[in-house]
Amino acid sequence: MRFHQRAAAVIAQEGFTGLLKRGVRKLVKPFLHRTPAGLSAEDREKVLQQALFPAAVASFEEEVRRRNLGDIEHFYWYHTVDLGKGLVTPGDYDLRAELPAYHFPESMHGWKVLDVGSATGFFAFEFERRGAEVVSVDLPSLADWDLVWSERESLLKRLMAWQQASTPEELYWRHVEGPFQFCHRALGSRVRRCLSRLYDLTPARTGVDCFDLVFLGDVLGHLFSPLHALNVLAPLARRMVISIDFSATPRDGCVLVYGGGESPVSDSRSWFAPNWTCLRQMLKRVGFTDVRVVGESRVLVRRAWVWMDRVIVHASR
Repeated sequence: MRFHQRAAAVIAQEGFTGLLKRGVRKLVKPFLHRTPAGLSAEDREKVLQQALFPAAVASFEEEVRRRNLGDIEHFYWYHTVDLGKGLVTPGDYDLRAELPAYHFPESMHGWKVLDVGSATGFFAFEFERRGAEVVSVDLPSLADWDLVWSERESLLKRLMAWQQASTPEELYWRHVEGPFQFCHRALGSRVRRCLSRLYDLTPARTGVDCFDLVFLGDVLGHLFSPLHALNVLAPLARRMVISIDFSATPRDGCVLVYGGGESPVSDSRSWFAPNWTCLRQMLKRVGFTDVRVVGESRVLVRRAWVWMDRVIVHASR
């Protein structure tokens, strides 16, 4: 078995971090010996992941074909999801090692959980694994993203070209719904899917009057109206867990920062970022009495190859 194949097998089981922690020096040495001297541990890990990621993608796609699991051509894998039997999606975000930072209960038996903005479904399937009854929410169409009106058409066209989709519907399948349904089927999942704009969520739409937990992972920054979103979700939630980036916001005062710029350069979907004081006050205003930071997460985002920091906030009534 070639180096790439051996490394991909380890990555599938334990992730890139596991490749380093596992002590498989014979696998790692060929790449680390070719990296510049004096790099930090994080930079060395980035070099390693950049070198090995194409092999992990190729290995996954080959295994899907070998097992005849369906057509995944041009799928976008947002999350790394362990589907069992050595099959792991090559997601941009591998959050498996970061789960302790979220402080979810080990057992969620009897809980009803709403996962808002599921993408590939990593958190929805994790909640189900812990015993919860889960409703997974995502948009009915990529055109439903909060986008500036004059940029909507051009952004969707660029995405269609990137994923070689001939229609908006095909783009949506390859970008969101197809990857989620592939994982759902492979896991034999009973997670219930709800396609809706966040602003339109109601007990009637979700089929649940009030959830024990609503999870909002990396969503607030992509919304035109963060307070409106929290106001919609609050009546549905006994507890809420939010993953959010505070790195670009001032520490002092109660501040909601606009980060969209005056023209689309590299990011056409990030709009507002509250600082900690602002988020705490908004959550309290919509009815949560206990709001606190419980952990921090740091992960390397593949393809972009940047480290992403997130703060984990718990809010309860």
